Amino acid sequence: MKKYIYTLAAVAVLSFAQSCKKDSEFLDKKPTSTLAVDAVWKDPNLVLSVLGDLYDTFPDFQRTESWWLFADFDEGFASAGGDYFRHQNIDYSYDSWNYWDYGYIRQLNLFLKRGEEATELAAADKARLIAEARFIRAGVYFEMVKRMGGVPIITVPLEYDYSGNPEYLQFPRAKESEVYDFVIAELEAIKTILPDDAGQKARATKGAALAMETRAALYAASSAKYGYSQLSLPGGEVGIPASAASGYYTKALNAAKELINGGKYSLYTKNPNLSENFASLFTDKANNPEVIFVKDYKLKTNRTHGFTIDNQPRSSAEEAQGGRLNPSLNLVQSFEKLDNTYASLASVDGSGNTVYYTNIGDIFAGRDARLAGTVILPGSQFKSKTVDIWAGYQLGDGSIVTGNAFAQTRDNVLPGITGSVQVVGGDGPVDGLEFSAQSGFYVRKYLDPAPGSGQIGTRSEVWWVRYRYAEVLLNAAEAAFELGDAATAAQYMKPVRDRAGLTTALTAANISFDRIVHERKVELAFEGHELWDMKRWRIADKVWNGSNMSTTDFVNATNIGSATRTSTQVFGLWPYKYYNPGNVNNGKYIFKVIKPSRVTAAHRFRLGNYYSMIPQGVLNGNPKIVRNPNQ
Repeated sequence: MKKYIYTLAAVAVLSFAQSCKKDSEFLDKKPTSTLAVDAVWKDPNLVLSVLGDLYDTFPDFQRTESWWLFADFDEGFASAGGDYFRHQNIDYSYDSWNYWDYGYIRQLNLFLKRGEEATELAAADKARLIAEARFIRAGVYFEMVKRMGGVPIITVPLEYDYSGNPEYLQFPRAKESEVYDFVIAELEAIKTILPDDAGQKARATKGAALAMETRAALYAASSAKYGYSQLSLPGGEVGIPASAASGYYTKALNAAKELINGGKYSLYTKNPNLSENFASLFTDKANNPEVIFVKDYKLKTNRTHGFTIDNQPRSSAEEAQGGRLNPSLNLVQSFEKLDNTYASLASVDGSGNTVYYTNIGDIFAGRDARLAGTVILPGSQFKSKTVDIWAGYQLGDGSIVTGNAFAQTRDNVLPGITGSVQVVGGDGPVDGLEFSAQSGFYVRKYLDPAPGSGQIGTRSEVWWVRYRYAEVLLNAAEAAFELGDAATAAQYMKPVRDRAGLTTALTAANISFDRIVHERKVELAFEGHELWDMKRWRIADKVWNGSNMSTTDFVNATNIGSATRTSTQVFGLWPYKYYNPGNVNNGKYIFKVIKPSRVTAAHRFRLGNYYSMIPQGVLNGNPKIVRNPNQ
């Protein structure tokens, strides 16, 4: 009651005070929570705050804020009950990866218009802010064209005149090539306006513009070279003539060379342990020479993400959760041996006999160092704690003793031993037990080693890397190879492979399309490249072809290095302790190739998936928009 009386009194006092003012003064009162547009464009710091919101909306498909999207293809298994469906759908939808965001384009165009009209900013500030907005807009158009094909190119803010006739606001789709040309031209135009500052990671720089340019030109080139005739439209809205491929490859190579020769960036090589070095590349923000452009996070500003909470090893987790993203055997087996050869992880020998290992990690010895920098392997460490991944005991008669919970113990289950015995690892794997390492692995890349990063109250400030120097080197290698210069391609690939411990350099004769595909697969895993690479090379329908797989596809496989190797279902590799007292192999480890029971269907990518479906609402609102080939 007292609170009610006090509220009425406050209202009465406020009303009395306001009644003493002239009506015009009261109505002209300025808001305190917003600023007028003109006021913003007088202060570069206020303009930057607006631009910060535009940066924050920059489109990413896969990212650390959505771990589950990395389980949509063959890189990982979703060890979370609500996400098992990702391994139980046969076909990808035609509107998968759809992106058509002209609301965002309008915001950028309005920003640019107001920037051009601003008169009270210093010339250098104004030029940089406008260039940054053009960089973001180029990135948005790049995202749309790689998903949708040609889209309308709108560079001014459109205003409806309420005449009842919206036709003047209806633009047709540009050719796919025209959108790529627009993106490349914009980046060329602004690269010298942006600061050439490798220390700036979260804002556009010359390096970021060149990195985006080389990627965009490479996508256009490969789409032209490998495009299917059935994936084209008469007006060029979809499909780039094959004759344009060489020109785009040349642009991709030139942009990459300009960035490389500029000397501002280099590969990250701070840690002598090559696997730890590769993992640290994604978490070390202190003078990181490789990272070019990121989405950043800061603990002090309460801008964090939960990737480490979601994916930390379950046995040593700082919260009672983790382990959701399990890398697949499909990916793990792709990492080659240090002699540049491909080989299955040897669970059996060439005659089909079980291979026994003294230490649980021995099966992974002699492999590309990026493997342990990308994947948490059984017996490895995270945050100074050993990850406890093993599936149970195999007895001498071949029977299995295991459990259905983390670190479960059972009584009197091993011959000759009385009492409780742990029969499964603290991280599993247990089939169907979410958060356990159901594939036999946990993800390492982007996992934050800082104390507290796995706690809900703290979370992680590890950045999401959109562009980095190693990709630019691989872009240059691919472009050079496609232009017929395999020797130069080998030179660009060499430092990336050297860092991974692959010290026998590839020669020009070793460089092939398969090698190009392989190198990107292992270097860029869990970085959001796999889908777009498969699409632009037009091999997605061959790799994700709807065919079921079996353990024989992983045991003594002979086609691991093939770019078009079928990879439709996620498999795993489970370690077991061998228990057979008196046998020479007692106490050693054996491994079994498995398919998680929640993997019930094979992914199938159809020709129609190469270009996403244009939303029906867009088609209804603009009759000038031509449907994609799959509609």
